[in-house]
Amino acid sequence: MEKENSTLSEMLKILRANRRAFYGFLGLCVFALMATLGPIVVPLDMTVNHEQRFQAPSFAHWLGTDHAGRDIAHQLVHGSPGVLIIAFTAAFFGTFFAIIIGFLAGLKGGWVDVVLVRVIDVLLVLPRFPVLVILATLLPVKDSFTFGLVIALFNWPGLARSLRAQVMSLKGREFVEVTEIMGLSTWHIIFRELAPNMVSYISINFIDMARGAITASIGIMFLGLVPLDPTNWGMMLYLSTFTSGAIYVPHAIMYVLAPVFTIVLFQYCMVSFASGLNELFDPRLRRM
Repeated sequence: MEKENSTLSEMLKILRANRRAFYGFLGLCVFALMATLGPIVVPLDMTVNHEQRFQAPSFAHWLGTDHAGRDIAHQLVHGSPGVLIIAFTAAFFGTFFAIIIGFLAGLKGGWVDVVLVRVIDVLLVLPRFPVLVILATLLPVKDSFTFGLVIALFNWPGLARSLRAQVMSLKGREFVEVTEIMGLSTWHIIFRELAPNMVSYISINFIDMARGAITASIGIMFLGLVPLDPTNWGMMLYLSTFTSGAIYVPHAIMYVLAPVFTIVLFQYCMVSFASGLNELFDPRLRRM
């Protein structure tokens, strides 16, 4: 317990010292609140009202209205849960796959290593985005969780290869040899002995996977291949660009810029927070 409190205290100290990481952390907290409490607090009226279409930002509509007269800011709030579900579903399962496959390959060696490395190599050379586009077209992707799972199928090979290399450098250490002599299971060695030694690297890659999942999902939705909720930020981009023609209406440009700015801001917050994690786990990077 004392160790956990010490780590948390050290992390907060680093966040306060690193302004960029601190603001990134605050930004992620705001987005988390927006995704959890926002839909409860902020009402969403998707009734079509063409008399209010493409209204400029005002006190009544902070970011203006879309092609159907609906509030853009309210749509951004209600679309945030779906975006976060895609990001963290893809990151969680992608990290899980990478840990299992990378650790097994490095720990077992022999034919297990050969087979798993071949699978990793094949997936690494595949053009990921075109493959995701094909899968999104063929598979019945009807919700954010399923979409995140589809993306997770292809975002783990790079991390798995890196973890395999680290496991191979660690498996000769005494603590690993002792666990093997004691006859402890492979899963015990993976999750109780090896994984805790790589928590920093895994955490930073988790954030990177979440960022990549957002980019991939937005790109696929922008092409109109996954018709999710129209409030999803990717769907808002698709509708504002290809369906409503807002991009060609000067006073309706906020319908295009609002989701773009929100996506960029969320990604920037994740990158900034990851830099703080880097400093937390690697003292050599800390600013004196």
